Amino acid sequence: MDKKQARLRRARKSRAKIAELKVVRLAVHRTNCHIYAQIFSGCGTQVLASASTAEAELRKQAANGGNVEAAKTVGKLIAERARAKGIETVAFDRSGFKYHGRVKALAEAAREGGLKF
Repeated sequence: MDKKQARLRRARKSRAKIAELKVVRLAVHRTNCHIYAQIFSGCGTQVLASASTAEAELRKQAANGGNVEAAKTVGKLIAERARAKGIETVAFDRSGFKYHGRVKALAEAAREGGLKF
């Protein structure tokens, strides 16, 4: 089993639990260069809000999209966009990544922005 398959195996368990509860899900995906956050509906078929360092406006603010500061910016932005849609409570889906570094920074910034999870 390679690294990607192992991560996806870890992600399946938490996603199954979130799908069972039918709650709104904040999913995080990270690559070496960027970090992405999306909020999915309770049924998992619609993207309600999204933010990433690949967006033009965030690229101007952060020179490097693959660091903790960029992740904090994305966390604040996703919380702002979610609250604009009336979403206050979400389930955090770290997609099999460790809750450490950029993933942790994004989660804490989203909490500071007003999301509860």
